[in-house]
Amino acid sequence: MSKPPDLVQGTLDMLLLKIVALEPMNGFSISQRLRQVSGDVLQVSDGSLYPALHKLEQEGWIRAEWKMTENRRRAKFYSLTRAGRGALEKEAESWDRLSASIARVMKMKQA
Repeated sequence: MSKPPDLVQGTLDMLLLKIVALEPMNGFSISQRLRQVSGDVLQVSDGSLYPALHKLEQEGWIRAEWKMTENRRRAKFYSLTRAGRGALEKEAESWDRLSASIARVMKMKQA
């Protein structure tokens, strides 16, 4: 999923916020979790993932901390901030409204 044009703008940010809300993770683990939970449908390239994480960090929605991975490598671990939790709730509500509206249109009977 390297900046796919068919995703609603902001969707990647919302998905990343949701994933790090569950537990602090490094970038590789975030990418793997997204892929796993979506059944291999959503895959994000490093070229999209890390700029998005950097943007979320600048917004104050996530924080990054250098830690050791299970493989004894240093990596940035991202976690959700209080502001990020609020942003996630707002984005999730907007997504629910948008997806419900799209579903209503798609269920219209053809003439």
